[in-house]
Amino acid sequence: MTAQVRALEEQLGRQLFVRRARGVTPTSAADDLAARIAPHIDALASVTVGEADPFAAPVHLAGPAELTAERVLPALAGLVASGLELRVTFGLADDLLAGLTQRRFDLVVSTIRPRGRGFTATPLTDEEFVLVGPGGFTGDPRTAPLVAYAEDLPIIRRYWRSVLGTRPPAGPAVVVPDLRAVLACVRAGFGVSVLPRYLCAAELASGALIALLEPEEPPINTLFAVTRAGPCRPGSAAVRDALLADAARW
Repeated sequence: MTAQVRALEEQLGRQLFVRRARGVTPTSAADDLAARIAPHIDALASVTVGEADPFAAPVHLAGPAELTAERVLPALAGLVASGLELRVTFGLADDLLAGLTQRRFDLVVSTIRPRGRGFTATPLTDEEFVLVGPGGFTGDPRTAPLVAYAEDLPIIRRYWRSVLGTRPPAGPAVVVPDLRAVLACVRAGFGVSVLPRYLCAAELASGALIALLEPEEPPINTLFAVTRAGPCRPGSAAVRDALLADAARW
């Protein structure tokens, strides 16, 4: 393997890997080469795996933790019962799309539309964002303590800008990097936050949370099922098709 890599580096005139004490790290030249040859490798894989057995190899799926747990995985129960093997990774969209390019994943459920010709992105659904507070909340949400997913208030900042036409108050009271934990904090009375409606629908229905504003055009975000450009492996295609069919009810 070492000799083959060295021969390829000599042929290309570029270093592909940096040798380290515990393995190797790909260079930017290696990432570029991987992106350019990926469609051809996928085409070969589709031939060797065979269309007759879409579950011949595990499907490596990646997406945001909350959406994947609440919506994506339940939609794949039928495929798993039919023999599909899944390997699931959680993370942020930019990191997961980079992993897709590097062939660590077969399919990514992304909260952003990927850029570049190396991807095939299929819209799944739109998630609606809602400003929520604990049941019985009577204060002004614009001055209430904020519970945020991240220090820079990515979801809250977008909601404030599009609905209230201003910036949110400086600094969140609580930062917790999981929207399900954000929901739990709001429900416990820590403050207010902005959440995807699908994630808090049950709490809104029960009164444990209340929607503090009901704008005519609430902020939305489109979700995508993303694969590498070129032929899609049968197992990955089956997962994508199952998500598209189930997303109609999301």
